[in-house]
Amino acid sequence: MSPTTVSTTPPARDIEFWFDFGSNYSYLSVMRIEAEAAARGVRILWRPFLLGPIFRALGFDNSPFVLQKEKGAYVWKDMERQCRKYGIALTRPSVFPRAALLAMRVALLGTEREWIAAFCREIMQQNFVHDRDIGSVEVVSEALVTLGLPAQQIVEEAQSDANKLRLREQTEAAAAKGIFGAPTFFAGDEMFWGNDRLEDALDFCYSSPC
Repeated sequence: MSPTTVSTTPPARDIEFWFDFGSNYSYLSVMRIEAEAAARGVRILWRPFLLGPIFRALGFDNSPFVLQKEKGAYVWKDMERQCRKYGIALTRPSVFPRAALLAMRVALLGTEREWIAAFCREIMQQNFVHDRDIGSVEVVSEALVTLGLPAQQIVEEAQSDANKLRLREQTEAAAAKGIFGAPTFFAGDEMFWGNDRLEDALDFCYSSPC
């Protein structure tokens, strides 16, 4: 009788991915995270939340990239470099940060549905490639139709009082976890902030009991 083979490969772990569609660095992570997570056997827990209330609680009435001219100029040059590095298209949005409340509500619905990643990529591209109003019913519906989904039904469900409340609660949960920007990742209780920490977060999650 042959001896039992014991696998030394760690079990798949979970990573929480907190993001906002108006966030330029969240755009980079949305476009990259699936492949990076799959390569490490890590499952993504999608956590859409609203950055606006977080910023206001910190005393900002807009994105720091808008409030600080020099930082804003640097960020868009950095985005150009990062997009070239990853082979991701970029058009600087004519409105930044762009409100995306409806799209965020739809994403919240999608967190436990198979279309979440594809929807997030489509919305991000509409914002950061096609420069379209991702807060509008038209653009959100088009994105859903492109994915072969029942747009009217999903939009109506996203606009329900219950789902609106869920997004407010999700944003409050982000604040309670100490989140101050996006994207933010959690590997267990360990927090990682910024697209440039995506690989670190995934590696930590893979090697630790997340």
